[in-house]
Amino acid sequence: MGAAQLVAWFLALAAAAGAVSAAGARPSEVAVGALFTYDSTIGRAARLAVELAVDDVNADGTVLAGTKLSLKSHDTNCSAFLGTVEALQLMKENVVAVIGPQSSGIGHVISHVANELHVPLLSFAATDPTLSALEYPYFLRMTISDYFQMNAVASIVDYYQWKRVTAIYVDDDYGRGGVSALGDALASKRAMISYKAAIPPNSNSDVISDVLFRANMMESRVMVVHVNPDTGMRIFSAAHKLQMMATGYVWIVTDWLAAVLDSSASRDLKDMSHIQGLIVLRQHTPESDVKNKFISKWNTVARNRSVTSGLNSYGFYAYDSVWTVARAIDQFLNSGQQINFSTDPRLHDSNGSTLRLSTLKIFDGGEQMLQQLVLTNFTGVTGPVQFGSDRNLVRPVYDILNVGGSGSHLIGYWSNHSGLSVAAPEILYQKPPNTSAQQLYNVVWPGDSTTTPRGWVFRNNGQALRVGVPNKASFKDLVSGRGPDNVTGYCIDVFNAAIKLLPYPVPVQFVTIGDGTKNPSYIGIVRMVAANTLDAAVGDFAIVRNGTAISEYTQPYVEAGLVIVAPVKQITPSAWAFLKPFTLEMWCVTGALFILVGIVVWLLEHRINEDFRGSPRRQVITIFWFSFSTMFYSHRENTVTALGRFVVIIWLFVVLIITSSYTASLTSILTVQQLDTGITGLDSLISSSLPIGYQNGKFTKKYLIQELNIPESRLVALNTIQEYADALNRGPKYGGVAVIVDEKPYIDIFLSYYCNFRIVGQQFTREGWGFAFQRDSPLAADMSTAILQLSESGQLQRIHDEWFTRPGCASDDDSQVGATRLGVGSFSGLFLMCALTCIFALVVFFIRICWQYKKYSSSEAAGEPSAADADAIQRRPSGLGSFKELLQFVDKKEEEIRRTMKRRSTDKDNQAAGSSDALSPY
Repeated sequence: MGAAQLVAWFLALAAAAGAVSAAGARPSEVAVGALFTYDSTIGRAARLAVELAVDDVNADGTVLAGTKLSLKSHDTNCSAFLGTVEALQLMKENVVAVIGPQSSGIGHVISHVANELHVPLLSFAATDPTLSALEYPYFLRMTISDYFQMNAVASIVDYYQWKRVTAIYVDDDYGRGGVSALGDALASKRAMISYKAAIPPNSNSDVISDVLFRANMMESRVMVVHVNPDTGMRIFSAAHKLQMMATGYVWIVTDWLAAVLDSSASRDLKDMSHIQGLIVLRQHTPESDVKNKFISKWNTVARNRSVTSGLNSYGFYAYDSVWTVARAIDQFLNSGQQINFSTDPRLHDSNGSTLRLSTLKIFDGGEQMLQQLVLTNFTGVTGPVQFGSDRNLVRPVYDILNVGGSGSHLIGYWSNHSGLSVAAPEILYQKPPNTSAQQLYNVVWPGDSTTTPRGWVFRNNGQALRVGVPNKASFKDLVSGRGPDNVTGYCIDVFNAAIKLLPYPVPVQFVTIGDGTKNPSYIGIVRMVAANTLDAAVGDFAIVRNGTAISEYTQPYVEAGLVIVAPVKQITPSAWAFLKPFTLEMWCVTGALFILVGIVVWLLEHRINEDFRGSPRRQVITIFWFSFSTMFYSHRENTVTALGRFVVIIWLFVVLIITSSYTASLTSILTVQQLDTGITGLDSLISSSLPIGYQNGKFTKKYLIQELNIPESRLVALNTIQEYADALNRGPKYGGVAVIVDEKPYIDIFLSYYCNFRIVGQQFTREGWGFAFQRDSPLAADMSTAILQLSESGQLQRIHDEWFTRPGCASDDDSQVGATRLGVGSFSGLFLMCALTCIFALVVFFIRICWQYKKYSSSEAAGEPSAADADAIQRRPSGLGSFKELLQFVDKKEEEIRRTMKRRSTDKDNQAAGSSDALSPY
């Protein structure tokens, strides 16, 4: 020991002595109890570990200085009854705490005793999660709870994407508590325990074989084994005989098997060949000098005592349990508390009783001792020893092992901090929590296979797959069930073809639902699947939201969606049918626009173009002829002005659109069918108040009411194709319906029989048909793969063609249904463009006219008027000129105005020259 260590030891000893003198005399000895089964896998390791821990505590002067820790150990003999008796015997020895019990069953019983006597229990091996309940305040678990272990198992199941497991467990408190936690953990991963194989305690090999035989007939091949270490190996021996250790099986074993493997040399395991490929969990204990020193000491003492069993992780927790108690007692005494016991007046011996209950005494400082234990915080051989708010050890971590050869190898870790990982948990705990990146090393599975097993096969219990089939009143081409052995239809053929593609045989038993006179409730059949009354539902089942919430659907094998079908009638063309393409308003606006364009072009061309001049009668005829002849592009007048040509180009474009639309509308009116009801799509369906037909039993009614807010009073249930036709033919006036809303595959079949009905509007939902299975059923995924194979190979289309070869109507183009007349609104933009063009041309024209008129008037005032002009000047009133004079100017040819202005300019120049000659002296 170095000088610094000596100084520290003396200082600690002085401090302890000071504390003792301040608080009173410390007891020379404190008794601590121990409860476990001596002759067991866990007990053999724990017994020696506890003894070594007591020796180390007593040899350490920094803990319990001057006070000896005395161990009172009792053997529970793997019996709940004897363990309870031994626990009561132990309580008579005035122990301040108990290391144990080893068994969860005994823990449940004596925890009630500990509650009354205020004696804390520190169990290093009782892993039942229910022992953490508030009902047992004096129970502290010094190992990892099965709550965390089962979450680790669930993470492994989820990592490999298995959905169902078989739980093989011992039917006691330990087994039931663990399996209950496993069920909760799997549910959080959307997986489940499909079968629970309970093994009675202390069962012989025959009972175990019988339990495994029943489990093997179930569909799950993922076995989770949670039993006791001392009898668990017999399970694998029986499983090997039943050929359950072959390729395709998965075995996940809780930490009991790791304890067996660590406690026994591989050469001593006769059944090692029976456990090849297993995944095993083991409590993780980080490497440290303290741990290595303890292992070395344990092995040395074990050899000296001829202990044949090896050390396992439970021995580490037992060793730390003693140190936890010692530190708590030390803190308890340092705080001035005294170790006293008092009698309980409720405990007294009856006359003649030999139980001596009066010897059981209450530890007066039990509550304070419990508080010191809960506050424990040190680093032991198992790593950090500290309790969380739930009084479980912090940092629960498991090693994940894969058994192979003569031993096992590490494939990863699990912790509540990072989930599955291949990195050491000590490193990951220094980083923020992250469970998104899950990873494990490769596994060698049973049968020496490196391929991840499917984890599921069709059950081998002689029961066929119970498949519900709707026995419908109509659309029997899709599915028809006249009995379990006489089920036919397109949907049935697709299902049978997909079943044949599965890599395993699946016997099928069809169960018809319904009496055939009316359609059964489809969601009711799906609920039967969810309730395990049926295994699957096959037929024309739409994949809808309320169905997917309770069942698992396959990949859609038919695209479907709701459409509207309505009756139509053929219109007989009348003598005035040519007027129907346009409304009256459209005809009036179009005629007015023809005249407007004619007038505008006449104004623009009149002063220049001889084709637009002449007598008033001729000019009026020209206006009308030019405008209406452009309809046929047969106008003979040429336009010469830029503005005129601009207007004509725009107008010819407008005429092209109008004539094309007229031709198309007239053709449609003469050939199409007219809707009887006026419903042309979804919007008009919702806004109307007419009755609507729907197929009874399907989701259509619920969709119309809940999604489209259509009153239920408008809905009429129909069952057969004939009812469809009769209801549409009668119409709303005679007790029928205006339209029918149904999925498109049904309507296609219906229209192949009746051609006087048509689909109107667009398909307004998008869904498909699939087969329904129980939620998270692996068969649903396999069937989806099979359906995709059918589709890719073309077999799905061939099955469709075999059933639906009936010729349909000549045309189902809904563009020929319900042609409408064209109004002004359809061409408002076009008309506005034409009108703005005309206005623009007129504005430019009149600006130019005003400019010319102003220039013309100025030249007239400056020049000498001619005789005609003089006469006009005498007749016109004073001012800038009359409006009539402006019109006369507009009517004049532009060439004539230019000649007049030029002549006046020449006369003005001559007149100026003459005046200058008269004034000259020469």
